[in-house]
Amino acid sequence: MKADVPPSGPPLVELKEISKRYGDLLANDGIDLSIEPGEIHALLGENGAGKSTLVKILYGVIEPSAGEIRWQGRPVAIGSPVEARTLGIGMVFQHFSLFDELTVAENIAVALSGEWSLATVRGKLGEISRTYGLALDADRAVWTLSAGERQRIEIVRCLLQKPRLLILDEPTSVLTPQEAEHLFLTLDRLSAEGCSILYISHKLEEVRRLCRRATILRAGRVVATIDPRASSAREIAALMVGNEVGEIRADAPHHPQGEMLKISQLSMPPAGLHGQALTGINLVARAGEVVGIAGIAGNGQTELFAALSGERLAERPDAVVIAGKPAGTLGIDARRRLSAAFVPEERLGHAAAPTHRLSENTLISHAATEVSRTGFILANAAKRLARTIIQSFDVRTPEGDPQARKLSGGNLQKFVIGREIIRKPRLLVVDQPTWGVDAGAARLIRQALVDLARDGSAVVVVSQDLDELFEVADRMAVIHQGTMSPLKPIGEWTKEAVGLEMLGVAQAQGGAHAV
Repeated sequence: MKADVPPSGPPLVELKEISKRYGDLLANDGIDLSIEPGEIHALLGENGAGKSTLVKILYGVIEPSAGEIRWQGRPVAIGSPVEARTLGIGMVFQHFSLFDELTVAENIAVALSGEWSLATVRGKLGEISRTYGLALDADRAVWTLSAGERQRIEIVRCLLQKPRLLILDEPTSVLTPQEAEHLFLTLDRLSAEGCSILYISHKLEEVRRLCRRATILRAGRVVATIDPRASSAREIAALMVGNEVGEIRADAPHHPQGEMLKISQLSMPPAGLHGQALTGINLVARAGEVVGIAGIAGNGQTELFAALSGERLAERPDAVVIAGKPAGTLGIDARRRLSAAFVPEERLGHAAAPTHRLSENTLISHAATEVSRTGFILANAAKRLARTIIQSFDVRTPEGDPQARKLSGGNLQKFVIGREIIRKPRLLVVDQPTWGVDAGAARLIRQALVDLARDGSAVVVVSQDLDELFEVADRMAVIHQGTMSPLKPIGEWTKEAVGLEMLGVAQAQGGAHAV
């Protein structure tokens, strides 16, 4: 709540002693949580802390093993999302559930129960958009919209059902600073009108800006309920992970040496119907530095990564030069032999084979090294390498050599990045290194990237997380609709300037792209 006034009635919703067990795993262990009318309440915790399980219980996706939910003081059973929405609970998930080929109005209509004609949806959409400043064109196809506009569709769908409680899961993960601030103003207005909001985020500064109370989970239990305004982001992170989360250190000074990666006038057609073409990309990454590439999802990051890794080949060999060797027409293995390494955004299925054990997954990037010989896998060597990665990068596993799919997202990400870093590549390109990763794992990964650069490698980090890029990058550029902004030292950027570039707002910076 915006005003620190004691509540006069019962909480809007109370969770009492909520537990959820999956076999031997206790995902939620006796959780108590209450949300007052009009309150923006944060739910915080590491990956695997139990947040997703708890909100799925509240939204009727799964049933609790024990405990009680009270709505305005009376016990309720929420058996499905339909029952949750009928009660007055709406949820905006981190990953949007939209049909790209349908229009904004059609996407809203298919999600609403009852008789909603497109004309009715258009009228209500205009009304909600004007009231809350959520501008949307009812007849635009979703595939043409930015991530921020797509999120507005999800929020408007919820608001049309007049929720009393709105659950938001990582709502700013794909937004520019300007779009995030616009969202915050909308949430402030909803709160002032009496709508309660349960806010899940890894971005602790925005939690401190929005929320007056935060419930912190660790290993399925509530470890604290605090006023986040009274604690620093580092103190909150320490409660989440159980120990202090330090700052990223760059012990060695930044003295970039020779060019490890040079991209020259790289252009590519889109890979699919709704893909993004690349146009005239120029970029240089030098040994000893971290180069950051910011951008909103869908603006060419996926296509650029594929062009750098060799998953898609350029028309000219010199469009991509690695360690002085033209590599634009070389495949992935040939680029790895030039001492390049690559970590794609999708960790399960792209970076790792889900049903294969971690030792077997070392073969993805180490097949030509000590884990195979003359076409035969050296199983013991692969297991030793996997153990080394697990120990060096604090990968927490349910067993000694589990299948990749059995690891949490954060632990699998540590393994995948560790698998590449342990090779000591001269060039590492990593896409979204800490996507969906908790504070402790994110710090370990970011520190490992900085350390690799300071040891003499060139590191290219593609990320939508501006806090991450400002923390690790020495120089940064922005990709928008397949074109690259000038590459500048990190000290010459502000978050506001980056946000404008991400939105495609022209900057008063003439001349050729800097390298």
